[in-house]
Amino acid sequence: MTDILYRWPEAARFGKRVPKEKVYEHGTVSSAVREKFINEVQRITWAYKLAEATMNLPGTPAVPEIQVFTIHAKTDEVSDAVLGAIDKAIPFPIIFEITRRSAEQPETRTVAAHKQLGAGAPKTSAYYSTGWHSGNTWRRALPAAITLPALYAALLQPLTPITARPGEEMSEVADRLATVRKLEREVAALEHKLRTEPQFNRKVELRRTLKTKQHELEQQR
Repeated sequence: MTDILYRWPEAARFGKRVPKEKVYEHGTVSSAVREKFINEVQRITWAYKLAEATMNLPGTPAVPEIQVFTIHAKTDEVSDAVLGAIDKAIPFPIIFEITRRSAEQPETRTVAAHKQLGAGAPKTSAYYSTGWHSGNTWRRALPAAITLPALYAALLQPLTPITARPGEEMSEVADRLATVRKLEREVAALEHKLRTEPQFNRKVELRRTLKTKQHELEQQR
């Protein structure tokens, strides 16, 4: 994972405030998630529209445009449930920038999930994130790309804790990362059982299973 912030092109600036109620209207938002919106979110801004008209890059049905949303947080964090509700309400891939104040100095982090559009509701992966950056952090130019799908993949890749393999699509990276996280949980659970298991025969069996899972984990990383 590379901790970077991008310098979004001025030609793509949109700058439209999004009322929370609009998110509620366009998706099924539970009362618990609405409460998170109230407690965590100060303001939502539709900051940039990366589209063929603004970027001169062709899109596809899978990635017709890329939206950049800025979320000004009331607290130190904005939960994935809030991001998920916005992702479900907007039928385009989204890159989120979350801003907060820390000791009077604004900080920003980039968050996104890989979003797959289709006939039904969009399918999103787990959320990936950079660390927090101070407000005066230098922003890097956007990665070179010849299409919007290529740009989307290039924006997502630095957020993920694993590296895409040659020829691997971002949807495959997302699936592999989900497998990695599942195996990490299984390895942690087996290590805990191994430490607390009193029976020798059972320890041998657990150790064998643990080595198998650790090997599977290394193969996926």
